[in-house]
Amino acid sequence: MSTYRSPFEQLKAKFDSDPKCPACGYVDTEGGWRVRTTGSRVTYQFVCPACDAIETREMRLG
Repeated sequence: MSTYRSPFEQLKAKFDSDPKCPACGYVDTEGGWRVRTTGSRVTYQFVCPACDAIETREMRLG
């Protein structure tokens, strides 16, 4: 099995390494960032299971 990870996977791993909600401080050890792409954008989103705060980070490709 290859250890190669795409730049997008590496960025998600970086986001997942700090699972603390910026709104309430809850540490989500079981969740993580969700990733979606539209082809021209990659959106990373964290939804806090404690307070439902949503943090979104987006990359535009082009």
